[in-house]
Amino acid sequence: MKMPVLGSTQAAISNRPLDMLATDTAAVRAIAQAAVSVELFTIPLYMATMYSIQGTHQINSQGISYYEGRQWPGMGTTARPELKEQKAFNIIFSVFIQEMLHLQMAANLATAIGTAPCFTGSELQSQDHGWTCYGKDCTVIPHIVDLQDTAGYRHVRVNLEELNDNQCDLFLAIEQPEQQARAQLAKFDAHNHTKYFPEVPFVGWTPGKHVHDLPLFGTIGYMYECYARYISIAYTDGQTLWQKLFVNGSVQQDMFNSQVPGHAKAEFRKFDTCFDPQDQDGGQTGSFNKAIDMMAAITDQGEGSDTAIQRYRRDAAQRLMAVQPDYREDLAALKCDYPSYANNGKDAESRDAQARHDSAPFDHYERFGQVKAMLPVQTWAGWHKKGGRWSEAMLTNERYNPATAPKNIPAPAAVAGALNRLKDTSGTLGMLSTVATGAIYGITSVLDKYWLNQKLEFPYPSMVGAGDRMAICWAVLGQAPNLATGVPLAENGVLYHACQGMHLEGEASSTCAALAVYHTCRGSNGCHAQGGCGFAQADTGGSSCGHSVKAAAAPGSECYVPPPPQDDKIYSAPSDNKCGGFGGCAVPISASQLYPNTTKKDPPEPATMTLYDFGPAPEHRSIPLGQTMRFALGDNVYDKAWEAYGKVMAARGTPVGAPPAPTDLRLALPPST
Repeated sequence: MKMPVLGSTQAAISNRPLDMLATDTAAVRAIAQAAVSVELFTIPLYMATMYSIQGTHQINSQGISYYEGRQWPGMGTTARPELKEQKAFNIIFSVFIQEMLHLQMAANLATAIGTAPCFTGSELQSQDHGWTCYGKDCTVIPHIVDLQDTAGYRHVRVNLEELNDNQCDLFLAIEQPEQQARAQLAKFDAHNHTKYFPEVPFVGWTPGKHVHDLPLFGTIGYMYECYARYISIAYTDGQTLWQKLFVNGSVQQDMFNSQVPGHAKAEFRKFDTCFDPQDQDGGQTGSFNKAIDMMAAITDQGEGSDTAIQRYRRDAAQRLMAVQPDYREDLAALKCDYPSYANNGKDAESRDAQARHDSAPFDHYERFGQVKAMLPVQTWAGWHKKGGRWSEAMLTNERYNPATAPKNIPAPAAVAGALNRLKDTSGTLGMLSTVATGAIYGITSVLDKYWLNQKLEFPYPSMVGAGDRMAICWAVLGQAPNLATGVPLAENGVLYHACQGMHLEGEASSTCAALAVYHTCRGSNGCHAQGGCGFAQADTGGSSCGHSVKAAAAPGSECYVPPPPQDDKIYSAPSDNKCGGFGGCAVPISASQLYPNTTKKDPPEPATMTLYDFGPAPEHRSIPLGQTMRFALGDNVYDKAWEAYGKVMAARGTPVGAPPAPTDLRLALPPST
């Protein structure tokens, strides 16, 4: 239809025949999936450009100093940024995190109306999970607009690139306020009323149509307006579409406002990010208004305009009295939930909290405008074009002391050498592209299950690991990984390498594991006998992992949440774990990966791992070996993996020798965090 006037109120849809219910259900569920896909589309895009900014970061955690003086490839957040590179990274990071929030809310809205959100579908990805929505010839923001039809963004590529003018213009096009977005299409809309701004209910829609059949919405704000308008449809029996579809007890996930050990405070205290138990009202006013509020939060944080969506709230008196909600993060909560530590393991000002809070007053469009004003900034692409080579000095800071540094991890000079050799080796881009794409698939494949099972955990450490893989590609080559590269999927019935040289089928080589089993965290893989990132998991099944978990506050502090009682645990060994949910996993294992204080006791105490053999194909059932081994704070994870591998092979009567020298990839990869 012709572009509607901004803020205009279209007549309510009432007395809709009940025989249109199936058609409307198909349409609104397609919009629900489109909303998920639009939010998902932004995440690799923003991540890739964020990690293109040149810089290094420290890996610090509470009470641990074994990485003191070390710097690792890839920029990180900064509590008090001074350089424009640091400021730009912080701003893009703040948007990136809020896009994760929007993705969560869009998925929660989808399950609330009875549809399982899909994160691996063909809207954005190929059958082998390469991302087809990005490329130098791509011009479409999925479900929204072809930038070739706009007045001011026809030059923009929807591509993974360094932080440059194109990326800033692309981000501004995605996040622009509704009024500006409509102005961009005014000339096109004057002679073509059919491509954008579909009228609700959609003309020609049928119950058999799905997300691929949706028209382009023109703007993100209008997509959510169509969403709100559909759930507001009233039928001849007096019920709305929301009432008919709302699922009491739907899976509602929340990684932002949950209050658990290690995440003590709700980050967004002024609004809800999911449907709570009190919202299970069968689709009455409370849950309906919650849905509208969640849509408003998404559009307000992104484009700075929630008023059009808020019009759909029920109860006119409530609308008039409603206080404008505050969609900003709470700084005190962020400081509790995301603590930072100095190189020596002592408390430090929270980098992530400050980065997010500093940008909180601004919507995403304003933030990207600030970034564009900073250009040019130093990127890895620019550094490599000038002939940049890695050196020991780039990987250390003033606290590094070679005399006291751990001897069981590679020295900075060895890491620098590996980074340079990877740059000089043909095939590195293809390999790192597969690594990055596989790391992202490790997340999206879990998200497909996450909104089907309330008990699953969000793979947050996998998200961090995917960022590390993205960053290492930029740092090594000065290029973004090619995410169109497909993911080689593991074959059923094959017992793959654990990591470099460790093959229970007795392969006599020092080769690394197959790309099909590269992953960044337990829970983001389906492994048997693979990898280890240092965050050892209980042999009965893992809890969450990563340095953030060990940051639970002390009793009596405002950030403290009492943990559930725990007995002493037996842990799952790297290279010898039973499955992806039990072993603390990352393949390949970084040569610099050391164990933290797994038992969390003071002073630290060693812990015990149990060992398994694996039976014949195709099941490869885990068979207790009747042996255990000890591991402790500061032990090298690969060394422990080799020890476990050696014990299993010795029990089979084929003892192994010394471990091989680490590959350049294992040398270059920073430790999992």
